[in-house]
Amino acid sequence: MTARHVWILVGVLAVLHWDFWWWDNKTLVFGFMPIGLLYHACFSCAAALTWALAVRYAWPDELEAWADQKGDG
Repeated sequence: MTARHVWILVGVLAVLHWDFWWWDNKTLVFGFMPIGLLYHACFSCAAALTWALAVRYAWPDELEAWADQKGDG
């Protein structure tokens, strides 16, 4: 996985965030949860996973090196 893959995932999540296909659906999942709410719960988990991948694969090493330097400047 590269930083480019992470950015592609971010773009896919941005497009999937507009879930207009569930707006008028009154289906209940597990007998109590609206399907739109379940979709957003799964979307939030996917966003958290994408952020974890971004930290692992796309975090700038220069930033870490700068933060680890000793001194005032």
